[in-house]
Amino acid sequence: MGAVHAWYYTDPASPWSWAIEPHVRRLTVELEGQLELTYVMGGIRELGAGRDEAREWLAAAAASGMPVDVRLWLEGAPTTSYPACLAVKAAAEQGDPGDFLRALREGFAFRRRRLDHAEAFESIARERGGLDLDRLRIDMGSHAIVEAFGADLDRARAVASDRRSADQGRVELPSIEFRGQDGEVHGVYGAQPYEAYRDAAAAAGAVFGSRAAVSVEEALRRFGTMATVEVAAVCDLPGPRAAAELWRAAADWRVRAEPTLGGEVWSLA
Repeated sequence: MGAVHAWYYTDPASPWSWAIEPHVRRLTVELEGQLELTYVMGGIRELGAGRDEAREWLAAAAASGMPVDVRLWLEGAPTTSYPACLAVKAAAEQGDPGDFLRALREGFAFRRRRLDHAEAFESIARERGGLDLDRLRIDMGSHAIVEAFGADLDRARAVASDRRSADQGRVELPSIEFRGQDGEVHGVYGAQPYEAYRDAAAAAGAVFGSRAAVSVEEALRRFGTMATVEVAAVCDLPGPRAAAELWRAAADWRVRAEPTLGGEVWSLA
């Protein structure tokens, strides 16, 4: 049990959750052993029309530097995120769903995957590894998972009225509520700079500055795939230096660059 528990209200198809991935990953590294993160699926019942959704993803990309490819939203994207949320809850039955959730985020953000049916989620799980596919398939069709997602929706709606999204009737996505041992809530609502999350976590009792610096290859080994801006955040490197170190490692065949419309996504070679 970590010293600080955080409820992370998010959604696989939330562009602004994608935008704060560098912040969340940096937090998990800096607070390793202190932070216990629970994902709460906020659910997007009706995703925006193609051009509207594409504009929102482009705005999130411009604000964060995270890569996106909006052709998914212009070529017949899913109309709701509910199936993806149910898949995350099913994956959570086997442990931390963070890696599976990340794969779904990538599918929506830049891999142009239509993630609204069981076969798509099974394919993601097969590619990513780490999950029992038979159990995932059974859980995705179970009433227990529907109830678990329903509980998440209820929790997302239960926040104070001034913290709710005006058009969705639940907490704005993304939001993170940090709770210390005294139970007091220190929340960050909507996408904010990293300092907002650091300050809220510190107010809940987290202690920063106790972790050694993380190298580029250590970060990739831990997270699997990372955008350049994420490497910069996790490794505490200025953006140009992060890119330079990544390309230097790529020239030595130690890391691999996957080009996207929004920039490179990196992994170990």
